[in-house]
Formats: sequence, structure tokens, C-alpha cells
Amino acid sequence: MEGPFKPTWESLENYQVPQWYLDAKFGIFIHWGVYSVPAFGNEWYPRNMYRQGSREFEYHIKTYGPQRDFGYKDFIPMFTAENFNPDKWADLFLKSGAKFVVPVAEHHDGFAMYDCSYTRWNSVKMGPRMDIIGELANAVRKRYLVFGISYHRAEHWWFFHEGMKFDSDVRDPRYIDFYGPAQPETTQPNEEFLEDWFNRLCEIVDKYHPQIVWFDWWIEQPAFEPYLKRFAAYYYNRGFQWNRGVAINYKNQAFPRKSAVFDVERGQLDDIDPYFWQTDTSVSKNSWGYIRDHDYKTSEWIICDLVDIVSKNGALLLNIGPKPDGTIPEPEEKILLEIGQWLLVNGEAIYGTRPWKVYGEGPTKVIPGSFADTKRSEFTGRDIRFTTKGDTLYAVVLGKPEKDEVVIHSLGSDLRLFNRDISDVKVLGINEKIIWVRDREGLRIKLPENLDTRFPFTLKIIP
Repeated sequence: MEGPFKPTWESLENYQVPQWYLDAKFGIFIHWGVYSVPAFGNEWYPRNMYRQGSREFEYHIKTYGPQRDFGYKDFIPMFTAENFNPDKWADLFLKSGAKFVVPVAEHHDGFAMYDCSYTRWNSVKMGPRMDIIGELANAVRKRYLVFGISYHRAEHWWFFHEGMKFDSDVRDPRYIDFYGPAQPETTQPNEEFLEDWFNRLCEIVDKYHPQIVWFDWWIEQPAFEPYLKRFAAYYYNRGFQWNRGVAINYKNQAFPRKSAVFDVERGQLDDIDPYFWQTDTSVSKNSWGYIRDHDYKTSEWIICDLVDIVSKNGALLLNIGPKPDGTIPEPEEKILLEIGQWLLVNGEAIYGTRPWKVYGEGPTKVIPGSFADTKRSEFTGRDIRFTTKGDTLYAVVLGKPEKDEVVIHSLGSDLRLFNRDISDVKVLGINEKIIWVRDREGLRIKLPENLDTRFPFTLKIIP
């Protein structure tokens, strides 16, 4: 593969995050697959339905019968997608203010949501009988949004292993090409599996030209390292040939920091990071895929996280989980539209911005690391996050102020953080003249009476 990259970490550390990604800040993640049919537990239902003693195991027997008679494969004909409308989806994503879209091409369950030549277990030959990834890619690109994919096949090595421990259809040799290898999680994948993993991934890249390839966590296993280097070189060289900026997302320590974009699952960082990074999280607290009893976050909570992440040099990839018929649940559509309405007014402080000297001020601290996105306290009116664009500084107030004024202590006249004169202060979305004064304690801004403080609001500080 011709191009500037070789399959070595030294070469791959010359990678540069594309400009579009640095500017985009907000994307949509989509977990949609056969696991949306049972709509119980979460998207790990296909594993847990074979895990003896689990809620899913007991639910499955009670609802569908023994696993030897009704296995995970038997959900595939029920995954109909009859109401899947990629143009309607893409319109919603555009209205949400998202700039990139990343559907799951293949989850741990091994069912490919695209036209895969390496398996009969795909959405073209079974279930919906359509190329979900291809149709969505076309719809997204027509609206000038960037298209990416996520690829979770690494975990398929062990995902169905629990079904090998008792009389289930996982042990039926007729379905080894779907459920296999079904090995213990403690074992390393063999060369046959790794080559197949690599070949399928390259096929996705060549067929659909994604500008993001998102990886889940298990690729940090030692056996994957040479294949990760091979793939990154292949993919980055493909991006070079297409003249399109591309990116790989990874978790943990699977890649060196300079060679790809670090991703934090359901969590974030607690300070500005010199390397651009990303949070992936969901609108739901308890599942990525569709279930009947979601515990949803509020749009206000998600907007606050978006602002906090962007202030620290990150981007937010926000997940939704469509129903098996292809409709997006109403609460999720509502959340996306509310985020979009906020970004219509405040997007100037998000898109195309860069971190300031400090990410913010205020009493509320996020808990850094994965799986901590619901552990922080509610932000207050004293919690402020900063972004910059050119000479302009934006200060986003994350909660409702206790009084009719905001004091930004980081902008005190005796501090050298902002050592220029301020010529004006505006509130985005409000046309009236803002009264403000700067003293040693900080920049004091009197808030206009018609300001809606239910959501974060943005102060534009002009030197």
C-alpha cells in the first residue's frame, strides 16, 4: 500500500489528527443490531443469555425457551428494519448539530451490518436484507457530515464462550461460522482469527471509505499489536490516497498517544490534554442498544459534558440505540433535537474552537477516567468552561447563577491569564447591551432579564 506510513510505531507516530475532526467536536454513535430485538438488559444480551445464573439467561428461557431450541441466531429473522429510513436519520443528526456519524459495523455478536464477503451472517443476506452501513454512509455524506464506523469483532473471539458450557445451539457445528471461535476470554486469539479480523476490517475501509475507525477495548491484547500496526499503516495510507483526513479511535494503551485518537468510555479527563481526545457515551445510563427500560440522561446533562470535554481539547461521540424496526426512540430524538437547538445558539463557542490557558473554574470537578460520566455532581452557576477562537474568549456558564450576575474570577485584572483589555462582552443569543465591569476580583457581568438559564449559556469576551 503506497503512502507515507509504515507498520511501525515510529512511523505511525507521525500521524496528524485531521482538521475537520479538531473542529467538529460532536458526533453521533449508533448501536443497532440483532441485540435490539430482545430489548432486555443491554447490548450484551447475546453473551449473557448463555451465562447461567444471569438475569438474561432466566429471562430468555422464560420468554423464548431453552437456548438449544431458540438461540441468539433465531433473533435474526425478527431484526426486520422495515422502518429504517437513512435519510430521516441523517436529517435528525444534522439537526442535532453533530458533524460526524459512527454506526457499529459489527458488534461483539459477529453479525455484520454491511455487505461482508467473509460471512453469510450479515444484514444483506439475512434479517433486514439491506446494506445498512452503505445506505447510511450515502445519506450522511449527502448532508456533508463525516462518516465513520466502529468495529468490535476482536471481542467475538470469546463472546459466545458461555454457550459452550451447557447444551445450547452455540455447540451446534452448523453454526460454528456464527458463534465461533467461542473461546475462553483468558486465551489469546490465534493467527486464523487475527487474519480474518484484519481482512474484514480492510474490506470495510475499501468499500465504505470511513473517516473514523473506532475500536473497542479488547484490541490491547498482545496478539493484536502487529495487526494494529499493519492496519493503521494501511488505513492512514488509504486516507492519504483519498486525500481525506482519517482517524482511529482506541481505548486504554492499545496505541501510542501520537499515533491515533484516545477515547474514554463513559467518562472524561479532568484537565486539558495536549493531545486531542474523545469521550464515547450514550444518551442512556444503562444500555448502548435499544431496551424497553432505559434510564435516560437529560439533554442539559449531556450539553454540560460536551462543553466540559471541548474545554479540555476533546470531542463527544454520543450514542443512540434504534429499535429493531429502524425507528429512533422518541426520547432519544427529543434529546438530540434539544442539543441541536442549544448548538444553534451556542455552537460558536464549540465548533472550531481550541482550549484556553485553563479549562475553567468553579467548585464542581468531574471524576476522571472511564465509567464515571454519571458520578459527578450537578454543575452550578459558578462552574464556567473556556474555549477560544482567534482572539475571542468564550466562557460557558454550566448552571443557573444564584444572583443576576456572573463573576469570572479567572479574568481578574491583576491576573496574567487574560492580559489584554476587554472591549465588549456579549451573551450569545441575546441582542441587548450587556453591563459588565472588570476589577481585581474578576469580570462581573450583569445578566439580562430575558436570559433562559435552564441550559448552559455563553459569554463572548471580545478584546
